[in-house]
Amino acid sequence: MNSRTFSTTLGDHAITLESGTLAGLAGGAVTIRCGDTMLLATATMSSNAREGIDFFPLTVDFEERLYAAGRIPGSFFRREGRPPESAILISRLTDRPLRPLFPKGMRNDVQVIVMSLSQDELHNADILSIIGASAAMTISDVPFAGPVGAVRVAYIDDQIVINPTIPQMATSKLDLRLAGTADAILMVEAGADEVTEDVMLEALRQGHAAIQGVIALQEEMRAEIGKPKQSYVSYLVPDEWIARVEAEVKDGLVPALYGTTDKMARYEALKALKGAAEEALRAELGDAFEAASFENAFEAAQRNVVRRRILDENVRVDGRDTHTIRPLSASVGLLPRAHGSGLFSRGQTQVLSVATLGTPREEQTLDDLAPEDSKRYIHHYNFPPYSTGETWPLRGPKRREVGHGALAERALLPVIPSDQVFPYTVRVVSEALSSNGSTSMASVCGSTLALMDAGVPITAPVAGIAMGLVLEGGQYRVLTDILGMEDHLGDMDFKVAGTRTGITALQMDIKVKGISDQIMKEALEQAREARFKILDVIHETLDGPRPDLSAHAPRMLILHVDPDKLGAVIGSGGKTVRAIQDEFDVKVDIQDDGTIYVASVDGPSAEKAREMIEQLTIEPEPGEIFTGRVVRITDFGAFVELVPGTDGMVHISQLSDRPINTVRDAVDLNDEIMVMITDVSSDGKIRLSRKAVLEGWTLEEARANDRPGGGSSGGNRGRRPNDDRRPPRRR
Repeated sequence: MNSRTFSTTLGDHAITLESGTLAGLAGGAVTIRCGDTMLLATATMSSNAREGIDFFPLTVDFEERLYAAGRIPGSFFRREGRPPESAILISRLTDRPLRPLFPKGMRNDVQVIVMSLSQDELHNADILSIIGASAAMTISDVPFAGPVGAVRVAYIDDQIVINPTIPQMATSKLDLRLAGTADAILMVEAGADEVTEDVMLEALRQGHAAIQGVIALQEEMRAEIGKPKQSYVSYLVPDEWIARVEAEVKDGLVPALYGTTDKMARYEALKALKGAAEEALRAELGDAFEAASFENAFEAAQRNVVRRRILDENVRVDGRDTHTIRPLSASVGLLPRAHGSGLFSRGQTQVLSVATLGTPREEQTLDDLAPEDSKRYIHHYNFPPYSTGETWPLRGPKRREVGHGALAERALLPVIPSDQVFPYTVRVVSEALSSNGSTSMASVCGSTLALMDAGVPITAPVAGIAMGLVLEGGQYRVLTDILGMEDHLGDMDFKVAGTRTGITALQMDIKVKGISDQIMKEALEQAREARFKILDVIHETLDGPRPDLSAHAPRMLILHVDPDKLGAVIGSGGKTVRAIQDEFDVKVDIQDDGTIYVASVDGPSAEKAREMIEQLTIEPEPGEIFTGRVVRITDFGAFVELVPGTDGMVHISQLSDRPINTVRDAVDLNDEIMVMITDVSSDGKIRLSRKAVLEGWTLEEARANDRPGGGSSGGNRGRRPNDDRRPPRRR
């Protein structure tokens, strides 16, 4: 095979693309490398169009292989199975900038597969996946109007950083990923720590400038090793069919589209109009009637009317202008047993978000190639079929639901308190109950309400809004709060979430070949205005996190103990900690650094469990008084367990305030007695006195009255006598 290597730089790091070594039978194949992170990207197209479909069948998959990082999967089968969330998100990220660049009307299957081969601890795979997929497509025989470049942009110490490393991202206030052509930006995905619109715009500008070298490199590859492009059959609707359908529906289309603000009523009106038009054209054309052409032409007719009225008259299908938000409403505390709940509605879009608080052990463990190994804030999003008035089988979350959940999670993560402030695992589930435009941004708003209702001390409320765009030639309109129809018939879905201080998340997808800086600036400004209006509604509903947690939420107590004493809390095989949990009905999470979390819905039970743990880990000091249990008796004294695992010896002379002949004249096995610690030797032996407690002596008095020379066989701290014992109390 003829291997060719091409290199450029992205930021401060070299990017190397190689073709001709691997996957020679694919339509196009490259390996892409940055540092020791290396991917194989392939692009292949079927020779024939898929019959009977009205969409372009593109599939993009990121195949994560844990051998890339020298790891074996943690599943029972020890092999990769269903892709983890991180791989699904990279698949979506790779798909979105490629999709607008294929020929309209093409119906051949196109499949892009990107596979991880090597993963270091410095360079993420997501940006390389986009570049690699674009390069494979560019040199392949697949018709494609690329190439596409991509880059990650950070904001560290008030400076824009291009293509940062994974360690650098730990201190960045911005995680911006963008992709575009040489002329314009196609896709944006960002999480941010309340950065301003100006910072975001500058990051976008610098990011777009940075990808020019990667794009030029792919152009060079196409010129030197690119294959001739395959021919394809175009299934674009013929212009004559559009004209024929427009003529048939011209009197009824505007009333059907604009006669109501209700989505389902509009749908029924369009359905009736479409049925009448189809019947008339079938009667007129007979066998020449083409069902597929009619379907596509009817949609094109709707598209033309909706877009022209927006551009020419500033009128949308529900009567709003381009800046107006639909009616807003919000409420909290709807679910009696949930820890927190919030219902947010924007027009006919309605989302119920529910917050649940858990212990640190309920963090999600991640078994993938992402740099994080766990997360304590989790957001899930569900989109049931009834939300759009449709039916389909429920088969678990689709990629779209995973992506929407991740976007809402990213939007709220900057305001979630640290585990030092709020030591809970937090899960929010957003249920899209009704959908007519941007349930993902409604999820952000509903989740803010649910978190505050649960008493999570978020640093600021977060709201989100979806912006749209109609662009034809040099004329355009940016739309605030787009409807589902405007998303479908428009050119952009631009979602912005944030606080009053700044942006926390940004996502943009477009159907055209790029948008200008001016459009981006207008969209961000309109989104800021809309965000503030939504935040006003959230504030009116709940002006901040509730001061107390739900009665059904766990109460968390935090203890910090010497890590060397954790064994006493855990016990042999975990017996001690399990006994504490069972006796007091609590959850106990133990960290390696000595931090112990005790959680219970019953506050007094958690306090009792904490007292037990403190007893188990206490450092006995002379002068302290304990109530202990007699665990062993000898001729010269009694051994008393102060706390499980720690006991000391009371000499017979110190067992009573009256003369006794034997130890059993004063105490018997399993008796509970109060004793004072009079001495702790360097080897951990503890000497006790019961007489000091009975007489009310001070430590000095107890030591002065102790039997001279006694206690040479003092208790051994940490030693567990085995004779004549029962399991300790509260074990």
